[in-house]
Amino acid sequence: MTDAFLVALGGVTEPYTLLLMAVATFAGIVAAAIPGFTITMAIVLTLPLTFAMPPMQGIAVMLSVYVGGLSGGLFSAALLGIPGTPSSVATTFDAFPMARQGNPGKALSLGLFASFVGSIISIAVLIVAAPPLALLAVKLGPWEYFALIIFALTVIASLVGDSLIRGLIAGLIGIGIATIGPDPLMGRERFTFGYEILTAGIPFLVVLIGMYAMSQLLSELEPATGDRQPSSGALISGDMRPHLWQTIKDILLKPVNVIRSSLLGVFIGAVPGAGSSISNLLAYDQAKRASKHPETFGKGEPQGVVASESGNSSTVGGSLIPLIALGIPGSPADAVLMAAIMVHGISIGPRLILDHPDLVYSMFIAMAIASVFMLVIGVILMRAFLRLLNVPKYIVVPVVLACCAIGTYTLNNRLSDLYLLACIGAVGYLLKKLDYPLAPLVLGVVLGPIAETNLRRAFQTSTDWTLFFTRPISALLLTLAVVSVIYSIYSYMKQRRLMAQRLEATSK
Repeated sequence: MTDAFLVALGGVTEPYTLLLMAVATFAGIVAAAIPGFTITMAIVLTLPLTFAMPPMQGIAVMLSVYVGGLSGGLFSAALLGIPGTPSSVATTFDAFPMARQGNPGKALSLGLFASFVGSIISIAVLIVAAPPLALLAVKLGPWEYFALIIFALTVIASLVGDSLIRGLIAGLIGIGIATIGPDPLMGRERFTFGYEILTAGIPFLVVLIGMYAMSQLLSELEPATGDRQPSSGALISGDMRPHLWQTIKDILLKPVNVIRSSLLGVFIGAVPGAGSSISNLLAYDQAKRASKHPETFGKGEPQGVVASESGNSSTVGGSLIPLIALGIPGSPADAVLMAAIMVHGISIGPRLILDHPDLVYSMFIAMAIASVFMLVIGVILMRAFLRLLNVPKYIVVPVVLACCAIGTYTLNNRLSDLYLLACIGAVGYLLKKLDYPLAPLVLGVVLGPIAETNLRRAFQTSTDWTLFFTRPISALLLTLAVVSVIYSIYSYMKQRRLMAQRLEATSK
């Protein structure tokens, strides 16, 4: 094993390989910062370029794109209020308000360093605990998956904004949108109402870009009123400094949040099919629940940014656990990575670490180096992105709109998706005007199909519905879901009472 580690270290640290990894990390960050251009798409485009490379070098390059992509969505989330990828949805909740308050440099610094810490923690867990965590994840049946998603859906209760009813309605709208189109198991059309444009369903990325990007752009085009930025100015202004050292100090003085979020991201990543689109929301939710001042979340709370970014970046290490230990890809990006390994004639499965330990060690080392590159390149790019904020809004809005349209079209190469994007954007803008939170809606779109699929698989396997409560892991997750909802409602009502008391005291 020592010899294999030294071989892997020598192969990954070759100057040419390091140069390729730096370029790949940069490409991953930039690709993820473009709304609609997913991490999986970036890795797929990278795959053909690695065919002529040695296995270690090719895998290191693709992992660099992966690591860079998970942090790249931070830039558009913080500066434009538009999540570049599904894994940065929760980042918009506090990073964008923080940037709007005149601290864009601090918001980006918090996100970058939290991403770095999350990646390092996930690598440590990957090395130490890969076999037992992978075995736990693979034992989950459709009953446990359904219970896990129900537990994840309870996050809606903590993302409802100022109105519990409106938040729950938004979540139900999201679940309803997810049911449009082909049946996930049988492929039959449903809820299309005879419209051909709906026969393929509404892709999640179309909903994500429409709800956040289009609605935000429409809001930016409104005439300046009150404290809004002038329509001819930049979207964000304020302190442009990175504040890196102060950020490091802030995170290290409150290590519980970043450690908890990172470990949660590792666990979610180890569950095949879950991914960073869930882990960033769950990490944010747990940070809000554990905070002594949950009312500050959604208004520029630094710990919200830390939780989301460390949660999503740690997912990459967790998702590699079932891939390395059992040959099961934890996410679509891991499936592409698995294909790249197989192209080089290496079989994926439980014997991978025994037959090719040098390749496995090279993956560990490449992730660590890519995390360092991500932090350094991110800080350098941060200054460039912050300078771009001086570009007038009448230039920024059309450019971002074009990127959204390109990202939407390239998803499935369907012109109809652009029409759906415009419609979803208009609906998102209307919901924002009516003070409906968008996060529960997006969460419903993400988790609804997964819950439905596993519920139906469970009943196809056995019609005994009591299995959801008699299987230990499923029963535990459903119990946690009930407790989570009750606690969220209690916290919400308590917060409302405190606000009412403060208003009464102020009026007196």
